[in-house]
Amino acid sequence: MDLVWIGVITGLIGVAAVAYFVRYVLRQDQGSERVREIVGAIKEGGLTFIHTEYRTLAIVVAVIAVVLAVVPDLGWRVAVAFVFGAISSMAAGYAGMNMALRANGRTCTAAQQSLNQGLKVAFRGGAVMGLTVVSVGLIGLSILYFAWHDLPDFRFLFIIPAYGTGASLVALFSRVGGGIFTKGADAGADLVGKVEAGIPEDDPRNAAVIADNVGDNVGDVCGMGADLFESYVQTVIATMTLTTIGVVIAPWVTDTLFPGLPAQTALQHAWWLPMLIMAGGLVASVIGCFLVRIGEKLEMGALLGALRRGTLGATILAAVFSFLVIYFLDASLGLFWAVLAGLAAGALIGESTNYFTSYAFKPTQEISEASTTGAGSTIIRGFATGLMSTWPPIVFIAIAIVVAFRFGDFYGVALACVGMLSTLGVTLATDAYGPIADNAGGITTQAGLPDEVRERTDALDSLGNTTAATGKGFAIGAAAMNSLGLILAFAMAVGIVTVSATGTLELPPELSLLSMPIIVGLILGALMPPVFCAMTMKAVGITTSAIIDEVRRQWREIKGLMEGTARPEYGRCVDIATKISLRQMLLPSMMTIAAPVLVGLLLGKFALAGFLIGALAAGLILAITLNNAGGAWDNAKKWIESGKFGGKGSDAHKASVVGDTVGDPMKDTAGPSLNIMLKLMSVISLMLAPVLMHFDGLI
Repeated sequence: MDLVWIGVITGLIGVAAVAYFVRYVLRQDQGSERVREIVGAIKEGGLTFIHTEYRTLAIVVAVIAVVLAVVPDLGWRVAVAFVFGAISSMAAGYAGMNMALRANGRTCTAAQQSLNQGLKVAFRGGAVMGLTVVSVGLIGLSILYFAWHDLPDFRFLFIIPAYGTGASLVALFSRVGGGIFTKGADAGADLVGKVEAGIPEDDPRNAAVIADNVGDNVGDVCGMGADLFESYVQTVIATMTLTTIGVVIAPWVTDTLFPGLPAQTALQHAWWLPMLIMAGGLVASVIGCFLVRIGEKLEMGALLGALRRGTLGATILAAVFSFLVIYFLDASLGLFWAVLAGLAAGALIGESTNYFTSYAFKPTQEISEASTTGAGSTIIRGFATGLMSTWPPIVFIAIAIVVAFRFGDFYGVALACVGMLSTLGVTLATDAYGPIADNAGGITTQAGLPDEVRERTDALDSLGNTTAATGKGFAIGAAAMNSLGLILAFAMAVGIVTVSATGTLELPPELSLLSMPIIVGLILGALMPPVFCAMTMKAVGITTSAIIDEVRRQWREIKGLMEGTARPEYGRCVDIATKISLRQMLLPSMMTIAAPVLVGLLLGKFALAGFLIGALAAGLILAITLNNAGGAWDNAKKWIESGKFGGKGSDAHKASVVGDTVGDPMKDTAGPSLNIMLKLMSVISLMLAPVLMHFDGLI
């Protein structure tokens, strides 16, 4: 029996769990007429944005697919895999966002009963996103495997990266477009409402509040889901690709990693291994999702403990399943330590991100204290916190790479990323929970519900800010490990790196790390992340200005609006944010697609390898800094709003709002989008390996 069928069956188990959670959420009370009206406006705006974005994306996907189909060294199979990857990613993101749009109002209503019920509804709404991503990913990879794994000359090796490329393209559009929308609307609503007019957050008199709520869903649910979907599938792709190359060119792979097995059997087991580890992780994630529950304490520690119970429980189960898979596939038990290194690194990165961004800990509390002396102090302390927060995840990633390489060489490094992402179902559920809770808090205020309900939704929202930052930290770590595996696969596929009989990675004799092509590539690659961030943050600024102008116009022209006797034109802000964000996302997206192609064609494969490494090093540091500084600023504001340093309306609070506004595009647009940029450039390079294999560039 081909054991990939286990992946299909497990994927279907995940689908069944998704159906259960969907049914559970949809059976909950939708709330009052006013709550349903607000939810309807958010849902309409979210679906309008995503439909418009997907129509634009469909044109880009079709054009690229035609190009791939006519390139002689690629062909129609690569084009089909590319389109299939794009469709899979769009389907997963759409399903998760659709559920989030229906769970927000129900969470608000559930919080009227109890804190535990509100958490349960919000988390299970997020679990739909998490489990949909892993189920679709596992089933999609299985379909590709069954369709083409037995092609001669290992042509399957150059087809599966196209699946990841299609998923990456969708992720980039969703993350960049959704990020520009959500942070443009959020910053505009905060600046014109809380800072300029002095009205509360989510005040229904602010025409931008619905656009802000819509943005939480299109950016933080659909965008994050697409981001981690591509990480999920690409880590399996990198592992399979490295396996194929290693078995073909280095008998050491079979002798050491799968001792005693014939080469063909070892290759098959090495293909099965990442798929089955992911299958075990999916089952562990389903169990972990059912472990999340809490009492009625409005304390961050208790709320974090509830989610930590689910994620750590899933991690332990995934480790056990991984050991069993490695044992029964006759693989070296050293590979288990590689998987465990990835699992541990993922958990530790999440904890370090939590430490630097949660207001339960000193770094964020110090930012709140700095706000008492003005916005300038807030910005300085927050950015310093973001920079300081880079060292733990970098060290954890480095240790994981060393351990994985020690026990499994290049295959172990790729497998460590498989371990890190094996529990993605529950990890992404905790992240997608955040925007649902955020929406619930906004709906509570707009619907005029009692103060105790807002206290509960605020507690859930504060937890959501932390889980969102933790999820982004996890995504950054996964992107780094994933990109490294893809870069190594590219280097081996085009012959830059070879493997000796003893398993040592070697460069060609005529090439050194200080050669001109690699140095030029490194410099150009390091340039990409800051330019990309500049483009996306400028786009947020343009959107913010347009939103502010529109809200001011409505306050001037609609009589009775500020007195609460007239209704704002919420749809106008949604339309403005949609049009500007979709227009502004095209340039950074096209730059990401074109850059590796141009470097490879003009400067050659050696320069492209340096380019990818330079982008990875610079992008990793920048992504962690932006993510954690933004998350810390956000929760510093929440800490003050809980009553510290003067509470809401104080000078410290106003300074913290400025810090949060600066941090929003950093943590929700530029930072997370860097993950996708790094992975997309790496997988495009791997997909183009057949073209670049015997090509040294035009210059």
